Amino acid sequence: MKSGCCSSVQQMQVGLEKMDNHKGVSVKALLDSGETGMLTDKKFVERNGFKLGKLERLVRIRNVDGTGSSGGLVTHKIEVNMYYQGHIERMKLDVCNLERMEVILGMP
Repeated sequence: MKSGCCSSVQQMQVGLEKMDNHKGVSVKALLDSGETGMLTDKKFVERNGFKLGKLERLVRIRNVDGTGSSGGLVTHKIEVNMYYQGHIERMKLDVCNLERMEVILGMP
């Protein structure tokens, strides 16, 4: 996964519903057209009690300049229903150390 140099970035408020107990949480998500993945922050996942699923393959995140992310490899994902302005979408978000954002929505 990689962030692009010429991306369009916008923040939006979305709802994330846990698949195991259907409890929801509201979160600000960064919509980034230059990002090639769907990501969520590890601390956010732990704080809100999302159920982790192990990835079949480890994923390396790269910065826009091609260098590796300081967060290391992505090893887990969460599956959620995402709500935005009346639209519902089931999504898988890779769990990593985002630090400043809780969710980043890219263009897979």
